Amino acid sequence: MKVELSGRVFTGQGEGRKYIKRQWVKRQIEEKLGFTPYAGTLNIRLSAASAKERSVIEKAAVLKVCPPEGYCSGLIFKAFIDTQECAVVIPQIENYPKGVLEVVASINLRDRLKLRDGDQVTVSVNF
Repeated sequence: MKVELSGRVFTGQGEGRKYIKRQWVKRQIEEKLGFTPYAGTLNIRLSAASAKERSVIEKAAVLKVCPPEGYCSGLIFKAFIDTQECAVVIPQIENYPKGVLEVVASINLRDRLKLRDGDQVTVSVNF
């Protein structure tokens, strides 16, 4: 099944970068999705309709980043922005905003896709 989630690019607080840099996260993304993630995430503030759709994919999650004690888990989904392969990571943190999407890829998505804050983007999520 495929769902398209749309929103606008924004600069986050750097928490995604810290998470993706952890060896156990990198290793699990490599094993489960087949690529080594770039050390950072593309942050997207979802439209209201896409925020509702995000909850649908959360319930259908199959792949998960399983943490050592003291860290949060994350749901992961294969995805695409245009033809660029990527993945959506949804941290399983209480009160994590439902209107935010974090996207990882093997490359810096902002640079490759020439994205700036405020740019509209659509992510095709496969689950």
